[in-house]
Amino acid sequence: MFVVSVSSRKVRGLALCLAAVVCICGVVGIIFYNCGSSAEDNTTLSVNNSASDIKEIMNFISLFGWTVSPEPDEVREIIIPVEFDDVYSNYNNLQLSQGYDLTPYSGERVKSWRFTVTNYPGYEGKEFIKINILICDGKVIGGDVCSVELNGFMHGFKKDQ
Repeated sequence: MFVVSVSSRKVRGLALCLAAVVCICGVVGIIFYNCGSSAEDNTTLSVNNSASDIKEIMNFISLFGWTVSPEPDEVREIIIPVEFDDVYSNYNNLQLSQGYDLTPYSGERVKSWRFTVTNYPGYEGKEFIKINILICDGKVIGGDVCSVELNGFMHGFKKDQ
């Protein structure tokens, strides 16, 4: 017979580590945000993707039908790596599917804005769903919507992605 003993402290530590990984993936997602998969959507968004202040950022988010907390959860600077590892390559693929591309911003400092989504289907009123917006020189260059729960998810700005 083989017995393994695991303390609740170790289980909590593992859960916190996994939650941190999910949060980091979300931040990376914010850094690599892209919008619009159809020609019509890309035209609309290219005109409306100015994000030089919080009002414009909120207007951009509302284009996708999301309502968010009135203040960002976090605003920070991120440097997009010069060479993408697997995580950044996958994140950039998400951005490409939205009409954005992070490769022109390699090595650049960008701002990452994170808000809590308050109207995500099945999560209304909970703080598990975040939207990350990556901004460079007052323009949206990428981002994502993600869950910060264990076994969470990440998708583009559109609800149906």
